[in-house]
Amino acid sequence: MNRCAIFAGGDMPYLDKYMDSAFWQKYNYFICADCGYRHAVKLGILPDLIVGDFDSFGGDLPRGVEVLRSVPEKDDTDTLMAVKKAIEMGYNNIDLYGALGGDRFDHSIANIQTMIYALQQGASLEIWGESRLLIQEADEGGVSYRKPVSGGMYLSVFALTESIGIEYLRGVKYPLEDYRMVQSFPIGVSNEITGESAELRIKDGLALVILTPMKKK
Repeated sequence: MNRCAIFAGGDMPYLDKYMDSAFWQKYNYFICADCGYRHAVKLGILPDLIVGDFDSFGGDLPRGVEVLRSVPEKDDTDTLMAVKKAIEMGYNNIDLYGALGGDRFDHSIANIQTMIYALQQGASLEIWGESRLLIQEADEGGVSYRKPVSGGMYLSVFALTESIGIEYLRGVKYPLEDYRMVQSFPIGVSNEITGESAELRIKDGLALVILTPMKKK
């Protein structure tokens, strides 16, 4: 499976848990979006491609690495540029790091919308951080979300489309059966996986699923 990792310029406060080089061996290609290059440097990763207008990164770029420069006056964010390039190169499994936080909350929203763009192009884009964000669409069967062995897990479900039809959400503290979830009511926030895994089946619409490890008290 071809898999691409993209580093954006948001927060990576959890960087220490990704310092093991073996973690990154599942990726075939690395792209940095503008100052996302700083994260790659800290991890000891030499990217294959760096894109952006470089309005937030003024340091030296590595020699021998392809750089695609743009101007600040553009329609695409630097992260969307990176995602488009990955899809153009044939990567349909993309993981995005450094996509949330920072001093630009608008970019966090833009990156979530970029997940929808990737889906429309036939690619899967997940955001990885302290939480894992992914999109689940209507399918023939339910999707299983496993709880880590080391502790508990919050599972939040939000409607990205105007509404989503949930056939069932099981294995959680607050299960749902044959439920219509709407954008304007965040009933799906901070549920808890009670067993080894939770099962979610969507009948229609797009759901944003967020998995967040529960911190020990």
